[in-house]
Amino acid sequence: MKKIPSIEEAEAYLLEAEELNPGPWIPHSRYVGEAAKLIAEQHPSLDPDIAQILGYLHDIGRRFGVMNIRHTYEGHKFLEEQGHADAARICITHSFPTKRVDEVSDGWDGPKEQMEFTQDYLDKVEFNDYDKLLQLCDALAMPSGFVLLEKRLLDAAMRRGVNDYTLKRWQVTFEIQAEIEETIGASIYSVLDGVVENTFGFTP
Repeated sequence: MKKIPSIEEAEAYLLEAEELNPGPWIPHSRYVGEAAKLIAEQHPSLDPDIAQILGYLHDIGRRFGVMNIRHTYEGHKFLEEQGHADAARICITHSFPTKRVDEVSDGWDGPKEQMEFTQDYLDKVEFNDYDKLLQLCDALAMPSGFVLLEKRLLDAAMRRGVNDYTLKRWQVTFEIQAEIEETIGASIYSVLDGVVENTFGFTP
């Protein structure tokens, strides 16, 4: 990947975004980046620095204000405009493990042409190892730290609701977990600190 920002640039984008639209999505993004880096360190085909950068930037579309799934389009557009095409794709791919815009629980919250662009993008892209890693890490990180997948998925469901496709999306996420764990030869939780504390509220 060549068209991605440096870690320093990614950090600057996050700091700027925090001024524009502060909220729990900022620490969430940092933890997604940290989870991606830690898992990538165990993965033979992933660069930990690239993984961390993509994690930091996956939700960067939220810099433009409070929004739901439209942040995927806005983030992609922003990073494309900055010349970071290889990072821009993660803004879209991280939210659609089933590659269907109409399967998200809270629906599209922007203009129809943005939704059509996003679906067309998903139709043409083939998920790579970074896409899958960030889909997984997005479901591992709360604003307070790393948690079990089940806690994060349930948290999202309680905030956004569920639909006929929710279980399908969850199943794909667990399949990605199994695939990555088979590749690294270990549980993803073995490389993430604080999972028990953040999930269950006590220190073992």
